[in-house]
Amino acid sequence: MQKVYEELTLAFRRNEGRLSVASYDRIVSKHTTLFEDSDTLFLLLQAAGYPIIEDGRGYCLQTYTTPYQKQKFCVIDIETNGSKPENSQVIEIGAVMFQDGEIIDHFESFVECAFLPEYISKITGIELIDLVDAPSRLEVLTKLRVFLEDTVFVAHNANFDYGFLNHSFERFGLGTIGNQTLCSINLARRTIKSERYGLAYLNEFLEIGTEVHHRAYSDALTTAKLLKIAFKNIPEYVNTTDELLRFSVSSRKERTQNRKK
Repeated sequence: MQKVYEELTLAFRRNEGRLSVASYDRIVSKHTTLFEDSDTLFLLLQAAGYPIIEDGRGYCLQTYTTPYQKQKFCVIDIETNGSKPENSQVIEIGAVMFQDGEIIDHFESFVECAFLPEYISKITGIELIDLVDAPSRLEVLTKLRVFLEDTVFVAHNANFDYGFLNHSFERFGLGTIGNQTLCSINLARRTIKSERYGLAYLNEFLEIGTEVHHRAYSDALTTAKLLKIAFKNIPEYVNTTDELLRFSVSSRKERTQNRKK
């Protein structure tokens, strides 16, 4: 499904956020099986959080026209008992829903786990007793899938959190994560002058004030507050969510060219 998300997004961007039925069918037909048609795949895309809608004349990418201030961003942080999802698992998830400069909802949970290395306990302060009677992985991941909706997935070093959770979602039959992604490290590098961009350093440097580190909810909260600061320094030529996502990974040359337009 990742290929579908990528190809559709590129096609939407080439066509000002809209695809005809024929164009949409051409793209998704390459990824259908004997058990899926284009309509079924459309429903799977929506269920996975990809922000696509149908309006009777074709298909639209919602983030292409949504002002980024009005966009919902789901800011996520996870704690795990290892670095690789193939042989370790999520032990805590924290998430806050951020929109129009404010936190409008939150989600947090320990995750049932039978093995916790001592070094993880030292880093996080989480003990095995916190996890043995926690909700199961399937239960927590299912609730997170509902909480995510079709928002933009935000994390500090998003590749790790997104990759780990995506692997976990697939493992438990929840499909892939189709939500578009924003890495707050990338955005901070383009909006905030700092010697370093680690979350703990930015928390202190920007006087965000979060006292607890390496815990999922507190780190998600810190990242949401970082997002609010970064948004104050977004250039005027960035208006929509899609423009924000492209800006967050843009080169210095691209940013200079856009400022001159």
